[in-house]
Amino acid sequence: MITVILYTKAGCGLCDEVKHSLNLLQTQSPHQLQEVDITQDDALFQKYRYTIPVVQVGKVELAAPITAVQLQHALETAV
Repeated sequence: MITVILYTKAGCGLCDEVKHSLNLLQTQSPHQLQEVDITQDDALFQKYRYTIPVVQVGKVELAAPITAVQLQHALETAV
């Protein structure tokens, strides 16, 4: 199964939208979602604080703004 890492933080509306899009893609492209709160790791916070949501699927990394089409393509190429 494909692992999708979503770098996020509390109160991130765009992150919620990406989670919703990933949920809708679950039947088409089954995956396991792993959420990582960037506020719990200083290095991740420094790296992603201005670009969340960030989604990592295999070697593909997407940063905001992220569309459903981009997510679908990343999931399809990760297979």
